[in-house]
Amino acid sequence: MQVVLAQPRGFCAGVVRAIDIVERALEKYGAPVYVRHEIVHNRYVVESLKAKGARFVEELSDVPDGAITIFSAHGVARKVQDEARMRSLPVIDATCPLVSKVHNEGNRYVAQQRKVILIGHAGHPEVEGTMGQINGPVLLVKDEAEVAALDFPADEPLAYVTQTTLSVDDTRSVIEALKKRFNNIIGPDTRDICYATQNRQQAVRKLGEVTDLILVVGAVNSSNSNRLQEIGVEAGVPSYLVADGSELDPRWFEGAKVVGITAGASAPEVLVEHVIDKLRAIVGAVEVSILPGKQENIEFRLPEGLARA
Repeated sequence: MQVVLAQPRGFCAGVVRAIDIVERALEKYGAPVYVRHEIVHNRYVVESLKAKGARFVEELSDVPDGAITIFSAHGVARKVQDEARMRSLPVIDATCPLVSKVHNEGNRYVAQQRKVILIGHAGHPEVEGTMGQINGPVLLVKDEAEVAALDFPADEPLAYVTQTTLSVDDTRSVIEALKKRFNNIIGPDTRDICYATQNRQQAVRKLGEVTDLILVVGAVNSSNSNRLQEIGVEAGVPSYLVADGSELDPRWFEGAKVVGITAGASAPEVLVEHVIDKLRAIVGAVEVSILPGKQENIEFRLPEGLARA
């Protein structure tokens, strides 16, 4: 069987930075350090950091007074920052710089006296953080139907921002629907959506052209991993989201000669290797190659105190 790996796949610069922040905080301050929410959406990563001394909580009320506190890569609402400040918690912010960019864009539009529309999924930590960071009302829409239900005059001054991990195609269609309905709306180009999201989606589309089946390594609560699986299906290729090799179903591979594998931005390469090993156990010998694609050389700077650790 031929196994074709997507390029790029797996960790993005924001995830690498967030994990580095937790590990360096443990080195510098010792265990435990407290992380609000999963640092990234991957059980393997979270369990690995737990084993090193990180403790994950959903609310700041679960953090003891004076304990090192880390905000996840998804970002947090301003009220969470305010609560930490009121308690004098020593905070390290691991918010992805590209998520922070969306926060800044939203506030710039509010300063221009525009109402802000956020394209995203309700309940996602990044969406909750973004809505809580923008200094004004934010309306959340997920699709064209919700755009049609917006109750604004056609000339209302509006602006839109987007969740970074959405499908570029889905976002583009929602943006087009907004522009058709409202003649005074501005926002970033779809090219401003997270580079890692775009690159991984483009790589999956390429996989769909040369494979009989696609495996996406990632967590069920990872937005970008789910989008990758959906894009594979839209390309007409059976596509499955798996946490690791233990979730492979031998029936998937009956008649398949070429299997494509990619990984969400929060899935480590060790899980891709685990999937390949389990695939060998199911089908026998496999030949692994990498599909040519974009090379990512982006690195995000660590907070100054940890960069010296």
